[in-house]
Amino acid sequence: MLLPILAAARAGAQNAVLPSKTYSFDQLPVQTSGDNQTRPVFDGETHAGVHIELHETELPPGGAPHPPHHHLHDEMILIREGTMEVTISGRSARLGPGSVAYVASNEEHGWHNAGTTRAHYFVLAIGHD
Repeated sequence: MLLPILAAARAGAQNAVLPSKTYSFDQLPVQTSGDNQTRPVFDGETHAGVHIELHETELPPGGAPHPPHHHLHDEMILIREGTMEVTISGRSARLGPGSVAYVASNEEHGWHNAGTTRAHYFVLAIGHD
């Protein structure tokens, strides 16, 4: 009796797996919130069943995406342009283009644009909350 339910659940999970694909930056949809812009890239499961989400954010000078917070999933920020100040568990660092920050599960973190020009960065979230 449970076999059809398990088979359906497995089929649904297989459909949620992210396909191999390329993503052209100029074709990513832009979502605006005040002076902030976000471009979702993808959001789904890997073949191993790990949730993964990627988006690009653009902030004005002094801008922040949200107040410091913490969550269960791990997160990485990859700076593309500008200067970001990233704070993880009370320790801050200024990061420029090409720099990366990794935030482990449940560590309080936040960031803002500490530069004089717009900052662009990617956020890669790994895992579920």
